[in-house]
Amino acid sequence: MRGLINRLKSDEALMLAYQRGDITAFECLYHRHKDGLFAFLYRSCPRPAVVEELAQDAWEGVINGAGNYRDEARFRTWLYQIAHNRSVDYWRRRDNTHSNLGQAPEPASAENAAWAGEQGRKLLQAVGDLPLEQRDTLLLQEQGFSLREIAQITDAGEQTVKSRLRYARKQLREQWEGEL
Repeated sequence: MRGLINRLKSDEALMLAYQRGDITAFECLYHRHKDGLFAFLYRSCPRPAVVEELAQDAWEGVINGAGNYRDEARFRTWLYQIAHNRSVDYWRRRDNTHSNLGQAPEPASAENAAWAGEQGRKLLQAVGDLPLEQRDTLLLQEQGFSLREIAQITDAGEQTVKSRLRYARKQLREQWEGEL
């Protein structure tokens, strides 16, 4: 019965319940957001082992930060902010580049249907070639976040987010036109 009740609650109410020790509330949050979070991280770095590590780190961040969570912000925004920070830390720590991102196989899911096929792989490669800030901003918008939420997640101003999106789209358009 508790599981059914939790499925009807908002993310923020579930997180507050988890703060009070309701493990099933966390399980519900995890099941609601695991696929979208994985898709976001995968488009950022389509290496399944790395994505799994980053996703696990993000969920550990939720668990470890549960006591600090305040329902003033949407849970989803907070979760993606943690995931974004883990991703940025990973790339900085590893001094990684994003080359060959379009060569990894795409996991099958409804989330990734738009990225399937040869054109999808080319687009994924083009997105992977974007500078980190532009790529993450574009991918967060693809996940349905508003400009304000993206600014909060990436710790940037809204005007900066708009500029990053504009430059990312321009670069993708130029690269795509070069393919035709």
